[in-house]
Formats: sequence, C-alpha cells, structure tokens
Amino acid sequence: MFYYLFEYINKVFNPPGFDVFRYITFRSALSAITALILSFYIGPKIIRRLKKDQVDQPIRSEGPQTHLKKAGTPTMGGLIILIAVVIPVLMWSDIKSIYILLVLFGTVFLGAVGFLDDYLKVVKKLPKGLIARYKLMGQIFVGLVVGASIYYLPEFAQFNTQTTLPFFKNLNWDFSYLYIPWVVFIITAISNAVNLTDGLDGLAIGTIIIVMLALAILTYISGNVIYADYLNIIYLPGSGELTVFIAALIGAGLGFLWFNFYPAQIFMGDTGSLALGGAFGVMMILIKKDLLIPILGGIFFIETVSVIIQRLYFKYTKKKYGEGRRVFKMAPIHHHFEQLEWAEPKIVIRFYIITIILAIISLASFKVR
Repeated sequence: MFYYLFEYINKVFNPPGFDVFRYITFRSALSAITALILSFYIGPKIIRRLKKDQVDQPIRSEGPQTHLKKAGTPTMGGLIILIAVVIPVLMWSDIKSIYILLVLFGTVFLGAVGFLDDYLKVVKKLPKGLIARYKLMGQIFVGLVVGASIYYLPEFAQFNTQTTLPFFKNLNWDFSYLYIPWVVFIITAISNAVNLTDGLDGLAIGTIIIVMLALAILTYISGNVIYADYLNIIYLPGSGELTVFIAALIGAGLGFLWFNFYPAQIFMGDTGSLALGGAFGVMMILIKKDLLIPILGGIFFIETVSVIIQRLYFKYTKKKYGEGRRVFKMAPIHHHFEQLEWAEPKIVIRFYIITIILAIISLASFKVR
C-alpha cells in the first residue's frame, strides 16, 4: 500500500529522496524491519492469550521422554509469523505482482489448513486433528492453483514448464504436460517436510531463516537482467519483488525465534510449519529453481527421507522376520540424535551449520554453471 502511495507522491510532487522507494533493496529492508518489530510486539500478546485459553501443544507419550517437560507450552505460534509477514508485504511490496499474489496465496492458505489442524487438536481435543486426506486436499489445491497459473498465464509463457538444472550450463528441464502434477508434488512434499522438521525448539524456524537468506539472493538475481545474464540463469521479469516477501519472512522468523529458541515459550504448530513450507515451495517453483530444493532445503529433505526409510524398513523386517526393526532409534532423524543423548540446542545448532553449508553450495552452483 505504501509502495503505491510513495510512487504517487514521487510522480506528482517529485520530492527529493522519495525515488528510493522504487528500489527492491530499500523496500526489502523496510519489510524486514517492519516484520521484526511486529513480531516482537504481537508475540507476547499472542503467547499470553494462548496460555490463557490453554492452547497447549500435546506431548506424545511415545516421543522422547525429555519432551515431557514441554507440556503446557502453547502452540499455534505460526499466527505470529503469518501476521508479521502479511502486513509488511501488503505495506511495502507491489501487491499487483503475480509473484507476490501466488506466494501470499500459498502461504496464507496452507497456514489456514495448519491452523484448522492445530485448532482441532488443541481446542477440540481431537488427537489426530484434521483428517490427513483433508490436509492433503488443501496442499494439492494450492499446487493446482500455482501450477495452473504458471502454465496458463501470459506472464510465465516463455518458460512456463521449464526449470533450471543445477550445475549445468545452458540446460533447462521441460516438464511439459507433467508440469502441474510436478508442482503439486513439490508443494505437498515441502510443506510436509518442514512440518516434520518442526520437532525441536528453534529448529524449523532457524533453518527456514537461513534458507530464506540464500533464496533472497536467488530471487533478486532472477529478476535482474544483468545478474541473470551474467550467471546464465532464466531471467524472470518481476520475480525480484519476491525479495520483499522473503525479507518480511526473515524479519518475522527472527522475531519468532526469539520466543521459540530453547527453552521455547511457544511452538509454531502446523499453522507455521505448513505455511513456511508452502512459501518455500512456491517461491522455488516461481523462480524455476525447484530442482535445487534437495540441496538448499537439504535438512528438510533428510528429515523426510529418514521417516520414509524408518517406515519402509520396519514394514520389511516385520514381514520377513515377524518383528519390525528400525534403522534409527527414532524418526525424524533429529529425534535419533536426542536418543543418543545429544542436548537439544546442540542438535539445533549443528543442523543450522549444515544448512549454512548447503546454502553456500546452492549459491556456488550458479557460479559453477
């Protein structure tokens, strides 16, 4: 909103200094600062309200025993993130941009799906929350809307079904008629992967912040014709506007991390994890870097694979030997390290370090091209 206001003032009155609001970098900085201040302001208020209403995270008895002391910690903290992201984006971004509209849609819609799941679990006391197939339907719907928009809208016509192959120069992969199903798969997989990662204090949000710092660079250069040409990647006019959204997410994430790091005052719940996963997936698809997700989002990928391996091996050994066996002491893999008696902050910080390394590799892959 302020973007249009200052654009109008600059056009009509041309006051000195107002031209700076045209620049994505300046508006991104304002977006991050606004989101950080907002999260610091509304965070304590939401925490107090959730505590008052006894919106507590259910602690599974079959989970790590060290988590029993977390009983009574409020959940649905993803509301802090969503509010602190949406407001700055509406204030400082070009909300007519198709890139902003699609990522806002994916983030808010999946946040709403997660909110409904949390509400049914912690308020209505339904142990499983939202039935899995309904949650899946919500993720598929977002994938269909995003995939169809990219496939059919003229803004994406030149490269609509293509994506960049990491590490390879002058080589893009064209999904053709399989593009929409591919987008549905990516968004469903990533939103679930971030949800699986949200098992330790500060783990999911800290990892997302690091990933978003790298993604901010990718979105900016994708929307800059000079940098895109220099790095030999697909130039996507207007995609740089996503940097404003990412800046808001980073600011909101830092604010939320203040309350969520060990020992957490609040958990994000599915409200936050599904929204963050959706935002990450949608943006990687929009800038044609979806095949880079297993590297940049490597922690989410590893967490998901650990669960798949654990389940498949358990079923296989149960069928073969009559008794299920496990590869890991517990899955997702962060719980495995807890069972090895690693301190929770130690696991989280080491996962941060791995994410930083993977982010550097992801950015280096463009120079290698």
